[in-house]
Amino acid sequence: MNITEKTLAELSKLFQDGTLSSREIVDAFIQNIEAKDKEIGAMLALNFDQAREAANAADSRKKAGKLLSPLDGMPIVVKDLYCTQGVETTAASKILKGFMPPYDATAWKKLKEAGMILLAKANCDEFAMGGSNQHSGYKICKNPHDLTRVSGGSSGGSAAAIAAGMAPVTLGSDTGGSIRQPASYCGVTGLKVSYGRVSRYGVTAMASSLDTMGPMGQTPEDCAMLLQVMAGNDPKDSTTPDVEVPDYLASLGRDLKGLKVGVPKEYFIEGLHEDVAATMEATKKMLESLGCELVDVSLPHTKYAVAAYYIIMPCEGSANLARYDGIRFGNGKEGENLEEIYLNTRSEGFGEEVKRRIMLGTYALSAGYYDAYYKKAQRVRTLVKEDFEKAFEEVDVLLTPVAPTPAFEIGRSLDDPLQEYLEDAFTIPASLAGIPGISVPVGISSGNLPIGAQILAPAFKEARVLNVGHQLFEASQG
Repeated sequence: MNITEKTLAELSKLFQDGTLSSREIVDAFIQNIEAKDKEIGAMLALNFDQAREAANAADSRKKAGKLLSPLDGMPIVVKDLYCTQGVETTAASKILKGFMPPYDATAWKKLKEAGMILLAKANCDEFAMGGSNQHSGYKICKNPHDLTRVSGGSSGGSAAAIAAGMAPVTLGSDTGGSIRQPASYCGVTGLKVSYGRVSRYGVTAMASSLDTMGPMGQTPEDCAMLLQVMAGNDPKDSTTPDVEVPDYLASLGRDLKGLKVGVPKEYFIEGLHEDVAATMEATKKMLESLGCELVDVSLPHTKYAVAAYYIIMPCEGSANLARYDGIRFGNGKEGENLEEIYLNTRSEGFGEEVKRRIMLGTYALSAGYYDAYYKKAQRVRTLVKEDFEKAFEEVDVLLTPVAPTPAFEIGRSLDDPLQEYLEDAFTIPASLAGIPGISVPVGISSGNLPIGAQILAPAFKEARVLNVGHQLFEASQG
C-alpha cells in the first residue's frame, strides 16, 4: 500500500478501522519530505519530532476509543503565513526569520484541537505577494510535475506538497487567487472560501479586505473535511459573521440535474492557451452529462478587476507591512537612529516584489492620490461585485478557467512583473466580490501539465461549489 498516494478521506478510514496507525501514516509522509523536498523546495520549518509524538498520542487515543474527530491522527502542512505556536513562522520573509509565535492562528488551532498533526510549514511567496512562488525569501518552490516550471503562488508550497505526496492536505490563503492558481498548476484541489467564512486571526495579513484562509487537498471531499472544522464565527475576527456552518460532506453527491451553470464570455477570450480552451470545452460537456444546464452570462466589469486589485492590494499591504520594523519581533538590524534602523532592517529584510508593492501602495495612499486611486478602485470593486450578484440571479454557479495558461517556466516573469499579475485575471474578480470558488483538476496539457477548472458561487455557498467540484472531479477521473 502506498500511504502517500491516499486521500485524506481514505487515510482517515484506514486509521479508524485499525488498518494503519497514525505513526505509520506520519512516518510515510516524513520519509517522502526527506526524499523529495531538497529538489522541490515546498517546505520551510520542519516539525518532525513533535509530529511523531503527536502521532503516538493519537494512536493511544485510538486504543482508548477516545478519538477527537475524523481528522484525529491525520498529518497536514500549513502555509507559513499561519502562526503556529512554538514553530517558526516567517511568511517566507527574511524580516521574520527566527520568529516563534506564542499562539496559534484560529483556523490551525481548530484543526489541531480536532487532532491534526503539523508536519511542516509550507513555502510561499514572501508575505503572499506573488503568483509563482519565485518570490519566497528563502527558495523557489518548483512544480512536482515539471521541475522547470513554477508551482504557482502564493500558496505554491502548499499545492506542491500535495502533488508530490508530501502531505495529504494543506492550508493555504487566497487574496487574489493564491489557493486556486497553484492548485490548477499542480493538479490538486483548492478552495477559496467566502470572505469571513474562516477566521483570519493569527494569519499574517496582506490585504485585510481580501484575505481568505482555505484548505487544499487531492479532492473536494478532502477540502470539505477540513472546512467543516475551520469554518465559523470567531470573536477574535470581527469580519467572521455568525452564519450557520452547513454539513459540507453531506452536500457532496447531491443531484446536479437542472443546475444552471453560467459561462461568462469575458473569461473565454483571445489569448487563452489552446490546451486550457480545449479543457474548458471538455468540462462543459462533463457538466452537461451530469445534468447541468449551461447558460451564457456576462460580467462586464471583469476587464477592470486586475487594475483595481493591484491598487487595493498594495495599499492594504503597505499599511499592514508598516508594523515590521525588526524592533518588537523578527530579524532587526542596528543603526545610529530610528530612521537608520528602519532603513537597514527593511532594505535587507524585504524582497524585491514586496518592496515594489509597498512603494505602489504607499504612493497610492499618499495625500492627493487616495481619492484618485484607492477610492476609485473600491468603486470599481463594487461594480465587479454587482456583476456577480446579477449573474447569480440567473444561474446557480459559474464555470471559468483558473488561469490563462498551464504552469509557466521558472524565471519567465521575473523581469516583467505585469506578466505574472495577468495570470490572476480569472481569479481576482471573485476575490474582489468576496465569493467562494474552487479549483478542480480536470485536464492535462499537451506538455503533460495539469489544468484546473474554476467553479464560483454566491457568498457562503461553499457547499454548492464543493458539490459541483466533487462531481466534476469524479467525472474527470472516470
